[in-house]
Amino acid sequence: MDGTVLIADDDRTIRTVLTQALTRAGCRVHATGSLAQLSKWVEEGRGDLVITDVMMPDGNGIDRIPRFREMRPDLPVIVISAQNTIVTAIRATEAEAFEYLPKPFDLPDLMSRAGQALSRRPRKSDPVPEPLAAPRDTADPAMPLIGHAPAMQALFRMVARVLNADLPVLIAGEAGVGKTTIARSFHDLSDRREGGLAILTSADSGDEAIARATDRARGGTIVIENPAGFDPAAQARLIGMIEAMESGPDRASAPRIVATIGPDPQADVAAGRLRSDLYYRLAGVTISVPPLRARVDDILPLASHLLARAASQGLPERSLSDEASAMLRAHPFPGNVRELENMMRRLALTANGPQISATEMREALSQQAGVRMAPPPAGVNAPVGPVGFQPEQTIPMPAAHARLSDSVEAHLQRYFDLHGDALPPPGLYDRILREIERPLLQVALDATGGNQLRCADLLGINRNTLRKKLTELNIEVTRRRKLM
Repeated sequence: MDGTVLIADDDRTIRTVLTQALTRAGCRVHATGSLAQLSKWVEEGRGDLVITDVMMPDGNGIDRIPRFREMRPDLPVIVISAQNTIVTAIRATEAEAFEYLPKPFDLPDLMSRAGQALSRRPRKSDPVPEPLAAPRDTADPAMPLIGHAPAMQALFRMVARVLNADLPVLIAGEAGVGKTTIARSFHDLSDRREGGLAILTSADSGDEAIARATDRARGGTIVIENPAGFDPAAQARLIGMIEAMESGPDRASAPRIVATIGPDPQADVAAGRLRSDLYYRLAGVTISVPPLRARVDDILPLASHLLARAASQGLPERSLSDEASAMLRAHPFPGNVRELENMMRRLALTANGPQISATEMREALSQQAGVRMAPPPAGVNAPVGPVGFQPEQTIPMPAAHARLSDSVEAHLQRYFDLHGDALPPPGLYDRILREIERPLLQVALDATGGNQLRCADLLGINRNTLRKKLTELNIEVTRRRKLM
């Protein structure tokens, strides 16, 4: 390895480690804890490679990259940062950093990237890049997209690369991993953020709702929540919507499509839950979000962030004791980040002191152990429940003493949360009643073996009224002997 490397990091240990490693590899090294000194070296024409931290005492390393590129267009910059968020990865990519690596980084990996950067000697025929505008000020989305784990860093880099592309995006993962948050980041952090944002769920899949969403998201983004949970007719309407946007007269201002789905969309296709032609229209780029149990080292940073956010929203300031931290890391988190978020908010509210104790954590975890999913019967696709409840969403089952209204309220709140600051499309009352009416009739028919007279008596309605509703809802009735 040959060349001069400029290092800027306010951590003396990191400067020492990198200086020694690069010197042994044959490089000349200048290291500083100041961005001002780094900028002076670059302006003087020193260095063949820059390695810089992001958060420095006298500024932000990413913010300096556009200026470096103006002065030295052929100077590669490797960004290293303890700010392991999707925003950092996006800003580093937008600034055209040669590479972005999270701290604590793998030294052999960084040395390999440094070797690649130094080996890229500019050719005279290489075009000189246009000067970059200063990176925009971006804020983290509501749910923290934080992750040091390699899988999360790979996800961040993928999001950054395709953030402003015109390709549709399919975000796959288990319930609670933050798929909707990532989907919204494709709008909030992209060049389309000045356009509209619309969210389609299975409860908003009629022709009018799709037309309103398309109009509302003009120049922006449409997020489709779990298209595998839409009925076949609704999936056909989605295909029609996409085709119209791709070939219609307003295609220049057509919204971008971002969809969320369960961890294995191809299995949804194979099982008939998702039309293959819809899948291929949505999967321009597929991004898989890892479950929280696959990135254990992210649990405590996430927990600290969530406690700090709860404090910023008016709850008491809390921290985790060492014993509570160890117990939290050992929890499998079947509900993923959403489960962790709910737990931290509850502990911020209920803990007795500024530090959450092992006893309080043990009680919170024991409550979580009682939470169960509501799985569909074997071989049956889970029905879409009230207000767009999707099969892969983690909705805790209510306690045995809870009322039906409690469960409905939870689904309704989830539905409103999906729309953020906007309201759901009009007609909510009728949609909710239809969603509840269908499973009620189906369960009652099953309980009475398909006998409509007994079913009508059970429900307390007229038999003709029952027949009319079965026809309207397209519910097939099969008479059979009820097995005991």
